[in-house]
Amino acid sequence: MGFPTEFYNHLKEHNYTEIKGGITRTTFLEIWVVAVEGRVFARSWNKSERSWYTAFLETGTGQLKYGDTIIDVIGEKIGPGLEIHKKINKTYRDRYTEKENIYYADGISQPEYEDYTMEFFIK
Repeated sequence: MGFPTEFYNHLKEHNYTEIKGGITRTTFLEIWVVAVEGRVFARSWNKSERSWYTAFLETGTGQLKYGDTIIDVIGEKIGPGLEIHKKINKTYRDRYTEKENIYYADGISQPEYEDYTMEFFIK
């Protein structure tokens, strides 16, 4: 089952989507989530040892929230070097073009971030 149309509309209209990784966290964090060819991805900006990203690595599960809607999701790390990364990079750069976001969009599109990319699926 794919994500609802409203979710893809949200990604086009809003900079942030909320995320909660794992099963023990009680709060959501706002991050950048992008859709590429109907697939949904996010990258860990801080690459920290305790984050939404590492919680997904440990448990494989979590939630995405947009507006009042919460979607239970499965998160799977995708490996570096895949062709899809070029499209993810382009999507980040094309989507986050506000002056204050260009630095981050360029940064998160660097090769080292390929290893911190998560793809999401409806649970």
